[in-house]
Amino acid sequence: MILRLAAGLAGALLLVWPAFLNGYPLVFSDTGAFLHQTTGPLVIWDKPHVYGPLMALFHWHASLWGPLLAQGLCVSHLLWLLQRALRGRASPVLHLATCLGTAALTTAPFTIALLMPDVFAPIVLLALLLLGFARAALTRAETLWLGLLAAIGIATHLSHVPLALALVVFVALVARRAWPLLRVAAPLAAAILLLLGTNYWGHGRAVLSPHGATFALARLQADGPAAAVIRDRCPGSGWYLCAFADHLPMDSDAFLWEADSPVNRAPDGTPRFLGGALLSAEASVIVAETLRTHTLEVARTTALNALRQMTLATAGDTLVDTHLAAAVRPRIAEGFPPRELAAYDAALQPRGLLPEAAAPFLITHVPALLAGGVLALFAWWHSLGDRRRIGLVVGVLVGVCANALATGGLSKPHLRYEARILWLMPVVAALALRGRSHPAETAEGRAAFM
Repeated sequence: MILRLAAGLAGALLLVWPAFLNGYPLVFSDTGAFLHQTTGPLVIWDKPHVYGPLMALFHWHASLWGPLLAQGLCVSHLLWLLQRALRGRASPVLHLATCLGTAALTTAPFTIALLMPDVFAPIVLLALLLLGFARAALTRAETLWLGLLAAIGIATHLSHVPLALALVVFVALVARRAWPLLRVAAPLAAAILLLLGTNYWGHGRAVLSPHGATFALARLQADGPAAAVIRDRCPGSGWYLCAFADHLPMDSDAFLWEADSPVNRAPDGTPRFLGGALLSAEASVIVAETLRTHTLEVARTTALNALRQMTLATAGDTLVDTHLAAAVRPRIAEGFPPRELAAYDAALQPRGLLPEAAAPFLITHVPALLAGGVLALFAWWHSLGDRRRIGLVVGVLVGVCANALATGGLSKPHLRYEARILWLMPVVAALALRGRSHPAETAEGRAAFM
């Protein structure tokens, strides 16, 4: 037991090593919004009210190292359970080797050390696959834990909903039994209820996303179809965006976030506070019209964006200091003691030094991912005839593709979106190719580190 606990903790520390290089947990501009959900407190118009309160359970307004360690432990534990599911038992030595290889060769630690809901993409994928295909390798407590973890993880980010839905369909097709399907569908149902409840509490509307149409419009106008609809229907439709018809299409991020974009500044130059929320009702109408009249074009551009997202999987945009001074530092200053702010200020990332410091460690990422694709094919062939192993191996490929569609296809291709989950492909494939342990060891291997 002591060895298992030590291996789990050591694995967690290995998986968050970029935070030690940085001198502080990695943050992103959106991290400030999630902190504001509890330090404000503030209901953010464009984000589920889940990850911020979850962080608060571990930072206690004292230090952000608490949430970082929690993320590392969650992923370390899941890799332990994955090893047991694929090999029949979990070895502390192999667990450390797996975590070390994952930390040294893949993009995983740059996701796990980042205080963003991104970490829950691989967590949701692993948890649901284990529930669907490895129940026999889990204790009852572990099964309940994975269900809870998956439900919360799905609710932390809307892109995790289609990811989970894809896995529900996959389990239904492969397992062909009711109980595995129910174990995977239950966390998705619980996550939907959580989103409906928190949005009703925060926005007065029991919907999955109160203003999600604005994001869909940003993508559709950037690809062209929605911009064409706006030009065709204006000025007769009376839409607010008619005044900007000649400026569209434009980059989706610029459309959503630039201060002088149509979303955030009126035609007369007046700033629009919470412009994305103000536009959502009109956006719903335009999106529906676009889907009705440009169905094939939307399908084509969505597929192309998803394919492009599959080729973008590096840690670059998790290292930069863009907007941190305005979005993150004030939240730490208002919600944490002075020593925490001093630690943040002394870190490499807010000073713009982290990309150069991390550069030597990024060299292995692309080769590891390419090797992972080859290993996955071998693991697929090696697992034929074993429904559990084939489910875990192929399920990762399904999750990787679903993530690309949900992020690149429905939002916009970004480096970190696929980097947060693609690292699972070489890890799962390598463990699957190691083969099973001796059957006599299986019962001992069912004991997890906890």
